[in-house]
Amino acid sequence: MTLTSGRFIGHEYDRMIVRFSMHDGAKEVPCAISTSAMDHLEGGPQVRPEQREAQFTRLRDRIEACAASKYRATEFEGTPPGIVLRGIDFRS
Repeated sequence: MTLTSGRFIGHEYDRMIVRFSMHDGAKEVPCAISTSAMDHLEGGPQVRPEQREAQFTRLRDRIEACAASKYRATEFEGTPPGIVLRGIDFRS
């Protein structure tokens, strides 16, 4: 169960998340991260909606490492099951 990078899907302003995917072989795994978690990771002010994709790209390695960890721990949420990352997932 090793996840690899997938695609950036988009920023959902109403839900305050960024959706992306990762792959377990040929299987696409839906993932999301809260925008507040991304802002916390950068340690700066909240970015504008049109800057979310660039922010995700800057943080991609850390985000995907956390998603892979939750995947290995089988911490799935929602229907269809996927990985949801929040600020608490990045605390030491």
